[in-house]
Amino acid sequence: MSRRHNIQQRITTALSAVIVLLFVVAIFTKCASTMTPTGGPKDTIPPVIVYMNPDNFTTNIDTLHPPKIYVEFDEYVQIKDLQKELYTSPAMKKQPKVVRRGRGIEITIVDTLRPDITYAINFGAAIRDNNEGNPLNAMRYVFSTGDTVDSMYMSGYTEDSYKADSVSKSFIYFYAKDSIEQPRDWDSTIFKYKPQVIARAENNGIFIAQNLKPIEYRVYAFQDTNNNMEYEPSVDKIGFIDSTFNPMFMPDFTIWYDSLRHYPSAEPQLYFRMFTDRRFVRQTMTAHERTERHKATLYFSAEHPQVRSIHFDSIPDDKVIYDPQTRGRDTVALWFNLPAEQLPDTIRGEITYFKHDSIGRLVPVTEKLRLAWKYEETKEERKAREELEKQREKALKNGEEWEEPEKENPFKVPLATSGEVNKDKHIDLEFAYPLTTFDSTRITMRRMVESDTIGEAVRFHFVHDTLNYRKYQLRAQWEAGYKYELMIPSGVFGDVAQQQNDTIKATYTASDPAKYATVNVKVRTTKSQARYILQLTNAQGKAQKEIFNATAGDYKFEYVSPGDVMLRVVEDMNGNGRWDSGDMVARRQPERSEINKNEEGVETITTKENWEFDIDVDMDKLFAPITMESVVKMLNDREDERLKKVAKELEEKRKKEQQQGHNHGGQGSSGMGFGGIGGMGGLGGSTGGGGLRSGTGNMGGMGGAGGMGGNTLRR
Repeated sequence: MSRRHNIQQRITTALSAVIVLLFVVAIFTKCASTMTPTGGPKDTIPPVIVYMNPDNFTTNIDTLHPPKIYVEFDEYVQIKDLQKELYTSPAMKKQPKVVRRGRGIEITIVDTLRPDITYAINFGAAIRDNNEGNPLNAMRYVFSTGDTVDSMYMSGYTEDSYKADSVSKSFIYFYAKDSIEQPRDWDSTIFKYKPQVIARAENNGIFIAQNLKPIEYRVYAFQDTNNNMEYEPSVDKIGFIDSTFNPMFMPDFTIWYDSLRHYPSAEPQLYFRMFTDRRFVRQTMTAHERTERHKATLYFSAEHPQVRSIHFDSIPDDKVIYDPQTRGRDTVALWFNLPAEQLPDTIRGEITYFKHDSIGRLVPVTEKLRLAWKYEETKEERKAREELEKQREKALKNGEEWEEPEKENPFKVPLATSGEVNKDKHIDLEFAYPLTTFDSTRITMRRMVESDTIGEAVRFHFVHDTLNYRKYQLRAQWEAGYKYELMIPSGVFGDVAQQQNDTIKATYTASDPAKYATVNVKVRTTKSQARYILQLTNAQGKAQKEIFNATAGDYKFEYVSPGDVMLRVVEDMNGNGRWDSGDMVARRQPERSEINKNEEGVETITTKENWEFDIDVDMDKLFAPITMESVVKMLNDREDERLKKVAKELEEKRKKEQQQGHNHGGQGSSGMGFGGIGGMGGLGGSTGGGGLRSGTGNMGGMGGAGGMGGNTLRR
């Protein structure tokens, strides 16, 4: 242990006291079991660093010929997902090469370094033990090409501005204020400049930015969807803050080791509301294809393309149906309303639309269209054809007359022929092709009563979906407890492929309200002009029911399926009935979307059959100005709720295992202990008492799994 002791002494001089404490604990925990385990509990301890050369936080590194870096661990390790996990701060033109050497890794810097810069090589969760794959999270190697190592840090939180939930693995870019121009009418910082410091948020949306200077920074965050460390508009979520920040003057914050997630976490100082910005995308038609005989698809790079005209050589203009497939109309279906025999295999034409030129202007252009289609027999069709050929040959061989069976009608009506209906759940129909004929007067529906086989005629009507050209909804005044019989004769529907429906009969039952819950929402606000969207979501945040244009008053969600639900409220600033994203270039933040919480800070409501639930929403409170104190409280409440769910799941698992043990003749449970959850311990406190509070120091370093908690460090 003498070598470890000497190494630990060198590390102690570079790291803060809190890291040393947990680092020592981790080493002595691992010393007891460095051999491959032959039995007993599964190894869950990540590798521990026992040697570094050069030492962490080494200064005056040669910019042209930096030395190779060797990091040794107390066990053999593996390198996993290095391309995804590894990043440097600031970014290097070429990523360092990392290979395994013995019980360690060797890092070769292949880029020319800049003078007087503090560099950090961040490994994320790439380094894992060789046996169980336990990751050494948040591992960092820091060095400087100057005389000192920049030692300040800040923390923050990245959140989806619509879902009001964490955005994981976002990159946070810090730009020195004096090194970039001040954004005025529009902001191009993230496109024009390279950041001086880079941090990355963990899965819980929390990031800890280290090795900052005591200067003003402008800060941006984006979720790197394609793992290329470059912000891509319309692909990556983006977030920005209007102000600049100097870590020297930021308030103290707490850092701790999250024992449940196994990485450092912190009380946030910065708050990013992330959104997808589609405004900055250059418009062009990226592709076109013909996937079916009667259908072609055009793909545009940006929303709301301005199409002047579309003409085809062999198809009259009035026989082409223009059908946008998305809300932003950037994917468009073209349907050809002609018999199949009149459609050539290759359709030629042209489209005129507005496209961005080389200097960013929208100008009209005309481009050629060539839409080719070739019939390809499927395996099922081939098997059916071969079977018919065998039957025909057999009949002819036996001198029998053979008649080809009638083919199945290709026209399909996507209609459930049974099920429940109610005032919130009508009958949906979405056809494969747009309809060209629709004789609704031939459709009948009757409400059936006991001892009456004929029933009573019911009035109904169809609503054509405004966003889906092929979708309709049949609505009626459904009365609970009754059955309804729907009759659709053949030939009521006809589509662009010259196909018609067969006769359809369906039976539905109006839902019994007692099987569902009712959620009453009372909206209170002092802003008479304000408009809100009320969304009842499931536990995962997906909207199940919506009420638009809500103001002060009472609202009701009926026929709510039993289970966990949440109430999301969108502050509809322009009253257009939808949540509007932000615009980074114009520096416009997205509309606010918040999850309502009760007085205990709980977001989830568990609904039950035949129960009514009342929610009182004070919009002035829900949409009060955002402060870091309110963000911390929100995260505290969410974490408390999450830990309660985890504890409940563990308790249910324990009871299930005990029950299984009794069922197996008293063999006993698995022996798994459930001593406590641990976890974050609350934002603003720390797990195990203590914490780290400061705007300066070298937090983390190579510590990774070393953890946070136990001591306090101040400026």
